[in-house]
Amino acid sequence: MITIGIAALALTGCAQSKDTGKPAIDLANFDNSVSPKEDFYQYACGGWMEANPLTAEYARYGIFDQLDKENQEKLKALIEELNSKPQEEGSVGAKIQMMYAMGLDSLKRNADGAAPVMEQLEAIKAVSDEKELSAMIGKMHVESASPFFGFYIGADEKNSTMNLLQFFQGGISMGDRDYYLLDDENTVKIRDAYKVYVNRLFTLAGYSAEEAAEAAKTVIDLETEIAKVSVDRATRRDVHKNYNKMTVKEFTSRFDFIDWEVFFKETGICKSEELNASQVTFFEGLTKLLKNVSLEDQKDYLAFKLLNSAANYLSDDFVNASFDFYGKALQGKEENQPRWKSSLAVVNRSLAEAFGQMYVEKYFPASSKEKMLEMVANLQTALGERIDALEWMSDETKAKAQEKLGTFIVKVGYPDKWKDYTALEIKDDSYWANICRANVFAHKDMMEDEGQPVDRTEWGMSPQTVNAYYNPTTNEICFPAAILQPPFFNPDADDAVNYGGIGVVIGHEMTHGFDDQGRNYDKDGNISAWWTKEDEEKFNERAKVLVEQYDKIIVLDTLHADGSYTLGENIADQGGLLVAHQAYMNTLKGKETPADIDGFTHNQRFYIGYANLWAQNVRPQEIMRRTKTDVHSLGKWRVNAALKNIDDFYTAFDIKEGDAMFMAPEERINIW
Repeated sequence: MITIGIAALALTGCAQSKDTGKPAIDLANFDNSVSPKEDFYQYACGGWMEANPLTAEYARYGIFDQLDKENQEKLKALIEELNSKPQEEGSVGAKIQMMYAMGLDSLKRNADGAAPVMEQLEAIKAVSDEKELSAMIGKMHVESASPFFGFYIGADEKNSTMNLLQFFQGGISMGDRDYYLLDDENTVKIRDAYKVYVNRLFTLAGYSAEEAAEAAKTVIDLETEIAKVSVDRATRRDVHKNYNKMTVKEFTSRFDFIDWEVFFKETGICKSEELNASQVTFFEGLTKLLKNVSLEDQKDYLAFKLLNSAANYLSDDFVNASFDFYGKALQGKEENQPRWKSSLAVVNRSLAEAFGQMYVEKYFPASSKEKMLEMVANLQTALGERIDALEWMSDETKAKAQEKLGTFIVKVGYPDKWKDYTALEIKDDSYWANICRANVFAHKDMMEDEGQPVDRTEWGMSPQTVNAYYNPTTNEICFPAAILQPPFFNPDADDAVNYGGIGVVIGHEMTHGFDDQGRNYDKDGNISAWWTKEDEEKFNERAKVLVEQYDKIIVLDTLHADGSYTLGENIADQGGLLVAHQAYMNTLKGKETPADIDGFTHNQRFYIGYANLWAQNVRPQEIMRRTKTDVHSLGKWRVNAALKNIDDFYTAFDIKEGDAMFMAPEERINIW
């Protein structure tokens, strides 16, 4: 969270904008028909929600989406600048220009139809034995899709200075195993739509009606069996259960459902002697399952995985088929996004840092980075003070926590070294062919890390991303350039609002280092038992209370929030609020209390600034989908549920017993 702390720093704003023209708090955002004591979220955000109804292309539209939408216009302007002058052949500018243009060229894509994917599809059909099947699975992992499971090269979580080959569960295409296994009305409806979608893709690829129906049934039956052996979403968050390091020889002998030697050769895996099998029970189940699945059935499955991955880059009938399921049925959207937005997203993904470098040069000067680093340092001070004051934690564990806090790697704005895209070739053959080449480029880039030390200068997000993150294995917090804009950070705003905005975001990411997952990693990024047993038990007791609070929330009809799945984010929201507020109060030491603005005290403005970040409208289908797949709580509960645990919030708005926003003091829980 951003807190301009005790280092005598005044919030004067980012250098790219001396005057944003945006008010610190827009009074039009309020719903004054609702009392802040009854529903603080509706009170602070209701006006914004009414003024920003969902349009046909959105399943959810909130402040993040609004800022991302503004960002898309900036990125589009960068491409228009490229188009206004000749680009040297093979240059980054030319690659961005061509990739974007290929996405826009609906005439060519519609004329091509399924042709761009047919050679790959025929190659799958031609597979005749296990070795060829294993080679095809490997080839697809490199260039098009990830059948059956996923893998990547990433830090060894118990030796974080070195990279390790990591395998994890996968293979299903609806996002969560519950879509295959539950039988409530909504899930059955989505599953029926999925059956139509799978059949439709096979039909568009030239299968007869009988062939498409048979292949679709095979795919859905197989994915359902894969879902049955998949671990649930809460278990996937348990860092101890998901660390299962073993030798490559042990893994390949235990889980011999494919020819691993052939797969490794195809994917370029050659330096690893050890790996991590994140979900061992999944690979055990998959091994038993696939030994009883025929070659022809596995080929149908691979064919669908290929078509599903390619659909959005082929002709309009493929794009529409994909949208009808993933957009309409799964999320409730009414219309697909404009073609320029989807084309822009591809450039953003395939040439992320090259595009990001252009973005930074135009919209984010180095002076903004310097100011942000000062803010982060002040928040670290505030979090350190809170750790020292914890009544439930021993001095021994506090000392380790302070060590971890003091060694945070802080990344702001953009990387110091940009990725080289010279080896990425963009041609004018087909959009899908370029997507595959971009996938191959990304895969080769990843494989260069195999067996190598972890490069802690690498970024996990591009500068133009409206987001932030904490990485436990590098113990780093990262704030890309694009999030450092109003309403998160506004140079025209008073300190209270900025602390409630970007301050809470910074504090949120810092707290991730100490949430139910992050707390398992030490200052060096290794899974380590650095807590005393007593302190660990006390932490878990507090976390359990938070889980139970969120489990009680009804998000839609009879559907409850998942307090276990969202625990890490809920802890970080609460920690962000507490740390940012303390950092803000530190700035006021020795000063007069700030005057009221617009009739609000400075403390009230802090909480209003926070609430305004989470204003959003969400379709019912998207609420259901996110409850299954998103580790974040919905915007309403990131405000109301989090604030009910903050004692100072009660003081700021004079909330008393009997008010809907009141929670009895003995039921409130603060962790950090």
